[in-house]
Amino acid sequence: MERREGSSRWIILLFIPFLIWIILQFIAPLILPYGSVDDLSGNVGVADNKILTNKIPSPWDAIYDCGDRLCHQQAERSFFINGNQMSFCSRCTAIWLGFAVGLGFMVFYKIKLNEKFLFLIIIGIVPIGADGIGQLLQLWESTNIIRLITGLLAGIVCGIAIALIIDEIIELIAVKKTNKLNKQN
Repeated sequence: MERREGSSRWIILLFIPFLIWIILQFIAPLILPYGSVDDLSGNVGVADNKILTNKIPSPWDAIYDCGDRLCHQQAERSFFINGNQMSFCSRCTAIWLGFAVGLGFMVFYKIKLNEKFLFLIIIGIVPIGADGIGQLLQLWESTNIIRLITGLLAGIVCGIAIALIIDEIIELIAVKKTNKLNKQN
């Protein structure tokens, strides 16, 4: 890992929307009247709460509608702010937050793709997989704190990995341009 000289505008362009997205997820339940969103439990990939999300004022309805389609939103697996359930469960919220943190880290640092990074991926992904499989097999019921930690780890690793891919693509394009210029001379 090394400090990045200058910044990668492509990573910044990806980081800013994710930062705004996670901030809006925390602001939404604060803006809504106390206790107006109390149970969004449903299924992934289905708009279970369309009646409720249609009553929420814009732009907060879009955030809750996104959560409705992308997350199970089980109330007992979600955080509440201002007496309102957040738009995503604790694990999904942590993944979004981790993704923004990972991208934000990569705005300032550069990581080489090597064995150490592979170890980082394992450290970030294995806990969320183990916790999810343990719950699926009913070996244990995870807590929101464990979901937060495992989701955050996985999100950070994914954010770093996406930024690393962007860096590799930029480097590949630069090498191709250099090779093309060398052939012309």
